[in-house]
Amino acid sequence: MQMEEVLTKVLQEVAFSPEHEPVMVREILEAFWPLMDRPSVRLFDGTFGRGGHFRALSTMFGNKLQSVVMDQDAEAIRHAEESFRPLVEDKRLRVVKGNFSEFSEHDLGLFDIMMLDLGVSSPQLDTADRGFSFYHDGPLDMRMNQDGGVTAETILNTATEDELNRLFQDLGEIRRPYRVVRAVVHDRKTKAFQSTKELAGLIERVDGWRVKGQHPATQYFMALRLAVNNELGVVETALPDLMKALKPGGRLAVLTFHSLEDRIVKNIFRNSPNEGKPVNKKVIVPTQEECKRNSRARSAKLRIFERGVQDEQDRPAAF
Repeated sequence: MQMEEVLTKVLQEVAFSPEHEPVMVREILEAFWPLMDRPSVRLFDGTFGRGGHFRALSTMFGNKLQSVVMDQDAEAIRHAEESFRPLVEDKRLRVVKGNFSEFSEHDLGLFDIMMLDLGVSSPQLDTADRGFSFYHDGPLDMRMNQDGGVTAETILNTATEDELNRLFQDLGEIRRPYRVVRAVVHDRKTKAFQSTKELAGLIERVDGWRVKGQHPATQYFMALRLAVNNELGVVETALPDLMKALKPGGRLAVLTFHSLEDRIVKNIFRNSPNEGKPVNKKVIVPTQEECKRNSRARSAKLRIFERGVQDEQDRPAAF
């Protein structure tokens, strides 16, 4: 069957609900289509989430797919083990709890296809007690891995005024966060910030709604989330290790939702000629139709890297 026919059939079969639709799933399936002719395919998904992309890829590749999926979120791990139990029991799926930056510590072998989705999953956004969303009142947590680490509450209540200004400028790309930061520093003297509603309400009050359809707290919350999870540092450190773990001709797809993340991915892909090359000259963006259907796709960008075929230093795959 031709690619379009297969992809249409796959998407009809997986039938995602609007609440849990993975972003740019068709484009990711297209990116890995050239690997379909391989007799067996190993997949590494470093950001499993709720398994939307994995489900689609499993459907497309079928029984010849063997997979390792990783996530630092305990709920995502539980979901992987329960929802895909037959694959786990059949030893066609290995589930690993951890951050993809720990990839090299697990001796997982080489892969034909690898992917990272660097966005926050829908359940994380929709669960109030995770603290990712300004639309749901919950604790100022924002940790992807809730087993430890600093929370957004700690940063917001202990960082100096200068540190908060730099954080929101550098990670949130907010040109002038001064009035909001000054208000935060003033208000926390009386009562420490503890909830997402408190912070979002302050930002609304001080900054107001400047862009139609975009909550004024959007970039502030994103900056705190990036800081809490060191997301930019993790991508910069981990990406070269993932690229080296590709089999010759294998592909790595990275989906970003922030211009700083995308810039890191673009530069690493472009500046690694000894490892391989980017597949597309221009970044891949979602269709207007998808953006209308799923607002979380609006800032998405997809880049694909292909491993060079010159180094055939393959080793037995650990599984």
